[in-house]
Amino acid sequence: MQVSSARGPALLIVVALALTCGCGGSSVSGASDSSRSAAASDAVPVVASTNVYGDLVEQIGGDKVDVVSIVSDPAQDPHSYEASTQNQLALSKAELIVANGGGYDDFIGRMLRSADNPSAEVIDAVKVSGKAPAAGGEFNEHVWYDVPTTGKLADRIADSLAEAAPGDADTFRQNAKTFKEKLTSLQVKEEQIKEDHEGTAVAVTEPVPLYLTEASGLRNSTPEDFSEAVEEGDDVSPGVLQQTLELFTGRQVEALVYNEQTSGPQTEKVKDAAEDNGIPVVPVTETLPRGEDYVSWMAANLDALNSALDG
Repeated sequence: MQVSSARGPALLIVVALALTCGCGGSSVSGASDSSRSAAASDAVPVVASTNVYGDLVEQIGGDKVDVVSIVSDPAQDPHSYEASTQNQLALSKAELIVANGGGYDDFIGRMLRSADNPSAEVIDAVKVSGKAPAAGGEFNEHVWYDVPTTGKLADRIADSLAEAAPGDADTFRQNAKTFKEKLTSLQVKEEQIKEDHEGTAVAVTEPVPLYLTEASGLRNSTPEDFSEAVEEGDDVSPGVLQQTLELFTGRQVEALVYNEQTSGPQTEKVKDAAEDNGIPVVPVTETLPRGEDYVSWMAANLDALNSALDG
């Protein structure tokens, strides 16, 4: 803050008086600061691998939690994220850690191996989901796009917070119940899409949204070699790329669900092919957009998908 030379001496006197009163500990301001500090120290420290899980914790924990979400920038790719020393510090102080698991956010495991925090509870969303890869198939670890899994996770988070702060257990469990009631609106949207468009073929650039599209009754026609290569950051072979492009030139699909967070030259070609052939493109991300919570975000994804299919 800059202070003009004319007002500087008077302002310094005011500041000095304020500091003197504050040191005495008897002022209203001093008591308020102490209360805020006490409230902050009482909050359960939580680290979430992404802001998706951070949002879930905040909705369930409210002002009783202090959450650090490691990946929160939509421009960051969680698959390749390199955690910082600040992340390591937060992890060392956390009582609860919420990670996706399934190989998605391995940076959490790497940091935990060097963190001096053996008492922290770790919630693995993939394990909570109970999902496993189909025989001979690749596992889709993006379980936050599965609404029932998110409901299970809400209960697990509430139980963990209740153990960390028993006095607030009822609040945590009530908040989890309220959150799960909101999830029903998402399932209603999925059921409506399924009723109107069951069996409709769509394409994806990555497996990210597949739990959502499958729950909506849609059929994924993307060559698995294409979407898996994109997810792993590998080059797509010319033959597989051509096969994927033909989905759009031959109008074999009704929409492309496009992961904006990991775009590259080959996914751009696919997006261009969709747009050139009048196939709607539905953008999705892996982390929570700014200004959204989980329910509003997923509702917007489903509304965009429904609009694309309705034409």
